[in-house]
Amino acid sequence: MDEYGNSGEGRATRRDEAVRAAVEQGLLGPDSPIVGLLDATGIRESAAELRAAFAEVTAPGTPVLHAFAVKATPLVPVLRLLREEGIGAEVASPGELALARAAGLSPAETVLDSPAKTPAELREALALGIAVNADNPQELDRIDGLVRSAVSRSPLGIRVNPQVGGGSIGATSTATATSKFGVALRDEGAREWVVRAYLDRPWLSRLHAHTGSQGIPLPLMAQGVAETYALAEEINRRIGRPQIDTIDIGGGLPVNFASDVTAPTYAEYARALREAVPGLFDGRYGLVTEFGRSLLAKHGTIVARVEYAKSAGGRSVAVTHAGVQVATRTVYVPGSWPLRITAYEGKGRPKSGPEVVQDVAGPACFAGDLLAEGRALPLLGQGDYAAALDTGAYYFAHHYAYNSLARPGIYGFVPDRAGGVRFATVRDPQTLASIVAESGGAHAGALTTLHAPGSR
Repeated sequence: MDEYGNSGEGRATRRDEAVRAAVEQGLLGPDSPIVGLLDATGIRESAAELRAAFAEVTAPGTPVLHAFAVKATPLVPVLRLLREEGIGAEVASPGELALARAAGLSPAETVLDSPAKTPAELREALALGIAVNADNPQELDRIDGLVRSAVSRSPLGIRVNPQVGGGSIGATSTATATSKFGVALRDEGAREWVVRAYLDRPWLSRLHAHTGSQGIPLPLMAQGVAETYALAEEINRRIGRPQIDTIDIGGGLPVNFASDVTAPTYAEYARALREAVPGLFDGRYGLVTEFGRSLLAKHGTIVARVEYAKSAGGRSVAVTHAGVQVATRTVYVPGSWPLRITAYEGKGRPKSGPEVVQDVAGPACFAGDLLAEGRALPLLGQGDYAAALDTGAYYFAHHYAYNSLARPGIYGFVPDRAGGVRFATVRDPQTLASIVAESGGAHAGALTTLHAPGSR
């Protein structure tokens, strides 16, 4: 049992029941060979665990905003559910902001972070009153001009890079010496520039840093937060008043992809932070967090039908409908992003039998399109199902249109009172007409009208 009651065993049981019900109710089958399933109960439990973990370590009355990193699962119904559970939104593009607004998130529940904000994006955020963290001196110059031209209610801050180092996955390490994010604090003159920026701008009231996500150990995450807190203390001391009133510590809690157990937990991280940076929780600073993967990953499953079962070179190969289009990171960088695979028989029940080393392949036309290579599973046969677990973040909502493969339908589920499973559509399966439209179907003859001068 995870802390606060989110049981890995309970998640697995709900998942098995949902796969069976999806087959029985026709969401999965020969004509709909791939779906994404979202465990709404698990999402609610994770949101409650996050709130409880930080409530345990913060002084009473401390303002805390937990802002879900929309990039992790950019689906309007997910954002609406999280809002209902007291979670806001961290957005990094006009598209993500539009999703958050469509889900009903208010400006006070929204934070804008991005390393490439345009003047139009900044203008809109400041007009709405959305919190903004400036990534660099040039962006702060743009904000200066906007603040001079119009009054804004937006809480404003600067993102810094504490340069404390990277974890085991370079692509998700954002506090390295050469990270593209934030003002690099250990570069010559950078720390003093940040202090001066606050001295010169009484309206700067926040400080933001994010050490990274998957592959970042808790001590390194805590070190990044400690460096940011120390800078806030220095700035307020230099100014002589508590100008910085809120510290945005980012997100990045890593996910255990090896089993159904949640590890580390939010409670473990919050306690580690309290031990490393006790002053952060004494009530002098409001807090913002930006967790993404850790809120959603374990509550999503991709289930794909085995279209053919074959062998090559003495190894069994299950050819399924889930591959690079839904699991891009896993296919291209399997060492960093391995997924657990579970076998289900044709009626959606867990498959038993002796384990056989086999490949679980996707539908794309290149040899490396493999969800799993050399994996020991009950032998998958034609008409069975392969489920990729822990895929609720950065997987089925991040479609890669290789071979013009359609985006799968996504369905949320909860147990019903009759002992069954009730589903709700989160995103409809993509139609072929939509694929054609996105591929320039309305402009089919456009290139035929173009001729170089003198070519005809």
